[in-house]
Amino acid sequence: MDVSDQWIDYKLLDAGFGEKVESWNGIILRRPDPQAIWPWTKEHIKDRVDAHYHRSKAGGGEWEYKRKFRPSWTLNYKNLTFKIEPTGFKHTGLFPEQAVNWDWMAERITNAGKPVSVLNLFAYTGGATCACLAAGASVCHVDASRGMVSWAKENVELSGLSEMPVRYIVDDCLKFVQREIRRGRTYDAVIMDPPSYGRGPNGELWKLEDELYKLVDTLKDATSDDPVFFLLNSYTAGFSPQVSANMLELVLKRKYNGKVSCGEVGLPIDQSDIILPCGAYARWEKSS
Repeated sequence: MDVSDQWIDYKLLDAGFGEKVESWNGIILRRPDPQAIWPWTKEHIKDRVDAHYHRSKAGGGEWEYKRKFRPSWTLNYKNLTFKIEPTGFKHTGLFPEQAVNWDWMAERITNAGKPVSVLNLFAYTGGATCACLAAGASVCHVDASRGMVSWAKENVELSGLSEMPVRYIVDDCLKFVQREIRRGRTYDAVIMDPPSYGRGPNGELWKLEDELYKLVDTLKDATSDDPVFFLLNSYTAGFSPQVSANMLELVLKRKYNGKVSCGEVGLPIDQSDIILPCGAYARWEKSS
C-alpha cells in the first residue's frame, strides 16, 4: 500500500459504516465510501461536519449543508494549488490519494535527463497535469468532459503554471490517441485514470473491462522510442492491481523491457493506524 501522507491542507478525519469524514483546508465534508465497512473509530467526528452527502435510492444524491460556506475554495499540496468544490455526484474535484503518484511521476520527470512529453488521458481536473508541469514536463491533457477540462485550466492557473507547455483536449480518449498515431505524434510518458463506465463527448460508450486492453495496446504506438513511464490507475471495485500490471507486462515491457510494479493507494486516518484503501495502480518505468 502506497500511503498519501504528505498532506497539510487535507486530512481524512475518520471513516466507517460506508462513509468518510474529511477536512479540506478546514471545511469538513462527510461522503460515502464503500471501502469503509468497519465501525467509526471516532464516533463524535461524524456529526461535526459542514456538509453531508446523502445517496438517493433512485441513484445519485445530494448535499445537506449544515452551515453556509463559500461554494469553492483552494487547497495546497506542496507547490500545487487546486480548486475544491462539492459536486452533485459527491466528488470535490480532487483525489488526494493520488498525491503519491504525483510525487512518483515528478521524480521520474526530474531525473529523466531530457525534456519529457506527457499524455494524460481521462485527465479530470488536472492533478497529475499540474504535478507533471511543475516537474518541468510538457503535457497533453485529454478528457471527454468540457467542464472538467475547464476546471483543470483553473488548477493550472492557480498553481502558477499557465506559462508551461500544456494542451487541453476535449475528446474521446481512444479516438484522440488513434489520431495522434496517424499524425506521427508520440509521448515519453502516459497517464491513464479511466472510469469503470462512461461516455465520450459524442456518446461513445466506455466500459473498462471491454476497452482497457485495447487502449493500452494502442498506446504502444503513441509512445516515443525512449519512454520514461506509464501509469495506469483504477478505481473499479474488484479490479486487482495485478490485472493492470499484466497489461503493462504484455504491452510495454514486451516492447521496451523496463520494470512493472503494481499496488494500492490509500489515505491514513488521522491519529489512527488505519489506512483507507482508495484504488489500484500499475506502473511501467524504464530501466535505470
